[in-house]
Amino acid sequence: MGVTGVEAFWLSLFIVFLAELGDKTQLVALLLATRYRAGVVLLAIFVATLAVHALSVALGGATSRFLPQAWIYLLSGLAFVGFGWWTWRGDTLEDEADYSSRGLRSPFLIVFVTFFLAELGDKTMLSTVTLAASQEMLPVWVGSTLGMVLSDALAIGVGRMLGKQLPERAIKIGAALIFVVFGFYYLQSGGLELWHRYHK
Repeated sequence: MGVTGVEAFWLSLFIVFLAELGDKTQLVALLLATRYRAGVVLLAIFVATLAVHALSVALGGATSRFLPQAWIYLLSGLAFVGFGWWTWRGDTLEDEADYSSRGLRSPFLIVFVTFFLAELGDKTMLSTVTLAASQEMLPVWVGSTLGMVLSDALAIGVGRMLGKQLPERAIKIGAALIFVVFGFYYLQSGGLELWHRYHK
């Protein structure tokens, strides 16, 4: 596919920014920003995301060593179509904010632990694993981390200005469609590569 490090950075930033819109961790960010200073919340989100996405990138990089590129594209395409369905279906907040780790007093540590635990196995983590399997690892790590922080910062800022969330349904539908488009792009790329390999 010939994606450069700069392109991988922007692609990761864009994909994770989308994945975070309406995600439960974004709802947690909105809730925590009503309890603690927005700057502290965003700094803790940034550090927690760096940690979780470092693990995600390592998993994606390990996958790329064991699978041929064409199969990685096919699996990435299926994953992105799945993320589109996941986004359209929506997330629930449940009791994520009550990770507020009993015994912790520091707002920074409370937000860090909350986000670290909430991100494990979440859509944004899995999106990062998927991206890292087919792109350069460092740009994916930095881009996905910034995408998450920017998405949460937007939600906090708009939530404070308007006193309510963004138009959630419209955002979910738009983000889901974009995921599906990326999914079909990766599926086409993987399918064409396999076709050329077996029909030379």
